[in-house]
Amino acid sequence: MRYISLFIFLFFLSACQNNSKEDQRAVEEITDPELVFNSEIIRNPVSARPEPIDTVNVAKMTFKEHHFDFGEIPEGEVVTHEYEFTNTGKVPLVITNGHSTCGCTVPEWPKEAIKPGGKGTIKVKFDTFGKAGPQAKPITIVANTYPSKNMLELVGIVGAPKQ
Repeated sequence: MRYISLFIFLFFLSACQNNSKEDQRAVEEITDPELVFNSEIIRNPVSARPEPIDTVNVAKMTFKEHHFDFGEIPEGEVVTHEYEFTNTGKVPLVITNGHSTCGCTVPEWPKEAIKPGGKGTIKVKFDTFGKAGPQAKPITIVANTYPSKNMLELVGIVGAPKQ
């Protein structure tokens, strides 16, 4: 019995010390500085560089307001609000996506590029059906800005439905 236990111990010990060339090469490729940023290039080309980021020459969304309180409304109504913004950057602004935490809050954004100094709006609709009590809906706008995510918030209280 002692020999069997010793054999099993040595087997597992040798299995954990596998230092083949393939294993070492895979680790080297993962830590290669040129490869680390490949996935970041897809998410945000501006930040996908190992050198310091020059945020002077990028698009920038400057909102009149990031937070809107719709007050108290009865359940079943649809709240609509437009967040106005200006591209205060030096290159055209391109919004690639907009989303919230649930399907009840839907943002609409301009599909065309907004020139530097140009203005635009993000229109948000919040359907209160099935929602009761205090509400806080974050809206994420993804664009060619630094950072790539711009946050907005819609808040208020949904009361009892109209009779």
